[in-house]
Amino acid sequence: MHIEFRHLRTIKAIHEAGGLARAADQLHITQSALSHQIKGLEDQAGVELFVRRSKPMRLSAAGLRLLRLAEQILPQVEALQDEFASLRDGRAGRMHIAIECHACFEWLFPVLEGFRKAWPEVDVDIRPGLAFDALPALQKEDVDLVVSSDPEDLPGVTFVKLFDYAPVFVASAQHPLAAKPYVEAQDFRGETLITYPVERSRLDVFSQLLIPAKVEPAAIRQVELTAVILLLVASNRGVAVLPDWVVREVKYSSDYVTRPLTAKGVTRTLYAAIREDDRDKPFVQKLIALARNEAARLQAQ
Repeated sequence: MHIEFRHLRTIKAIHEAGGLARAADQLHITQSALSHQIKGLEDQAGVELFVRRSKPMRLSAAGLRLLRLAEQILPQVEALQDEFASLRDGRAGRMHIAIECHACFEWLFPVLEGFRKAWPEVDVDIRPGLAFDALPALQKEDVDLVVSSDPEDLPGVTFVKLFDYAPVFVASAQHPLAAKPYVEAQDFRGETLITYPVERSRLDVFSQLLIPAKVEPAAIRQVELTAVILLLVASNRGVAVLPDWVVREVKYSSDYVTRPLTAKGVTRTLYAAIREDDRDKPFVQKLIALARNEAARLQAQ
C-alpha cells in the first residue's frame, strides 16, 4: 500500500469538513478529483475508508486508523517545513563553538547572552577546543566556529579578525618585578608562573616570549579559573601573563600591577574561524559583530 502525504491530508480534511464538497474546497481541488483519490486509496487498502450512507460523511474503522496516522505525522511534517523555511531565511541554524583560548570563556558568555536574545531559533553550544583538534572539526562540520589566535591556511576555512589584545604581566604590588616598567623573558627564570592548564604552545607567554628566548620559569603552577590565578598572584604565590581585557579590574586594584611584555609590548589577534560557505549567514555575522562590540567594551574599561 502506497500512502502519500496528500492521502493523509485528504482523510483529515474530509473528517473535519464532514463532506466531499467542503473538503475539496479546503484542499483546492475539484470534488471529482477528490472522489477519484479516495477510490484509489480504498482500492490499495482493500477496505472502505468512509461510511458513505451517513450524513455527515464519517470514517469507517479503517479510516479512523488512517486518521490517527495523519494526526501523528502531518504536524511533524509541518514542523519540519517550518524549520527548513527558517534555515532558508537565515532565521535558524546551528552555532556550535570551539574555543582555543582558555580565558575567552569569560569574554564569550556575555556575547552569547546577547546572541541568544537576538537569534532564539539558533542552537548554540560551546566546546573547549583545547580538548580536541578544533580546526579539523570545523572542516568536518562537527563545530561551526572556532575562536583562535593561531590562523592557518585551510581549504574552505576563513579567519575573521575579532580584535587585537595585549598579553600583560601580572604580579603582586609587593613583588620585586613590580618596580620595572616592563618585563622580559629573563625575568621569569626565578619565578613561579601561574597558567591555565593547557599546552605551552597555546599560551602567549610561552609562544611569544619564553620559547623563542629558551627561558624556563623556576616552576609552573596550573590553575583552571582566572579568579583563582589573580588570588594567588595577589598573595605573591607567583606571577602570571593574561590578556589585557581579562585583567581589566586589576587596573584599579592596589594589590596588583600589570606590565607590558618587553619594551615594545606584545600584540596578539583573536580570530573567528568559520567555513567560507557560512560567512554570509546573518546569524554568523551577528555573532561576530557582538563579539567585536563586547571586546571593545571590555578594553575601554
